[in-house]
Amino acid sequence: MLRAFSQYQRSSLSLWRRSRNEPYRIFSSGSFCTDTTTNTTDEFQSSKLQIFDRHLKRKQRDRAAWLMRPKDCFVDTVAENLLDRLEDCKKAFPTALCLGGSLEAIRRLLRGRGAIEKLIMMDTSYDMVKFCKEDAEKDVHNENIETSFIVGDEEFLPIKESSLDLVISCLGLHWTNDLPGAMIQCRLALKPDGLFLAAILGGETLKELRIACTVAQMEREGGISPRISPLAQVRDAGNLLTRAGFTLPGVDVDEYVVKYPSAMELIEHLRAMGETNALLQRNAILKRETALATAAIYDSMFAAEDGTIPATFQVIYMTGWREHSSQQKAKRRGSATVSFQDIQQQFGSES
Repeated sequence: MLRAFSQYQRSSLSLWRRSRNEPYRIFSSGSFCTDTTTNTTDEFQSSKLQIFDRHLKRKQRDRAAWLMRPKDCFVDTVAENLLDRLEDCKKAFPTALCLGGSLEAIRRLLRGRGAIEKLIMMDTSYDMVKFCKEDAEKDVHNENIETSFIVGDEEFLPIKESSLDLVISCLGLHWTNDLPGAMIQCRLALKPDGLFLAAILGGETLKELRIACTVAQMEREGGISPRISPLAQVRDAGNLLTRAGFTLPGVDVDEYVVKYPSAMELIEHLRAMGETNALLQRNAILKRETALATAAIYDSMFAAEDGTIPATFQVIYMTGWREHSSQQKAKRRGSATVSFQDIQQQFGSES
């Protein structure tokens, strides 16, 4: 729907590393992908199930690196809520990987949480990684963290197995073609008793824009085409964690309503976040009259008294651990020594 541009296009993986007392250096990084049938000329379009155009999403992330706001209220709030979960854990996470999405906000807001000593920041976009690297050089609050920057794909993690204590992804994994497969790779990259934290956009996100787009297309074009990408439902999140093999899975949901002066400002914000449409089956042409009709319908149906329009963002937070012998485990089925009927009779007689 929206054309993206990219000043930098790199097909190979690149890595920047900074130690505590060393400047950033550039290294080449290898891929530890288990799929050996992948064509090297199509490394970012590697999933068998193709829903999203990963090449286009990479270009959108390139554009977002140039359009990104210095401090985005919505992105910062989601990142803060995700990082707050580290404060609930008593253990330390010396080695951490931050995957795509709002990785700049995660690095900036980390502030010592999780006792992280080594931080790897990864994105499919070279421009985004370059932006985060330059931003990190100016940050004096996280100087004690050894930081590496890598260009790579979430669908094929270039990370060795059992090498990380923490994997964190803020608003990025919902663009993967094979979300369960990406989460399985995250689990394999974790050491035993390692933690997986993720925030993804849920199915109720941008429901107002979906309605306005549908009505406008029906009026102007006599039919509808996918303009907004499909997103996971809340009921699916727990199943995803279980399917990926995580133990002690936890899921919770927040909804944020962001107000904009008009629909055009909403679209600009989505561009700056890299969250515009990347469906493979999208209609590449958006007629001007359809776009104007969408903005007018959005305003007429959802505008508040102060003239602003609301946009709903549903965020699903997921927590999971790699299996370890020290973790709590459910008893095997049929091992109970007291029945619910006995408990009911006991408490019933006391009352």
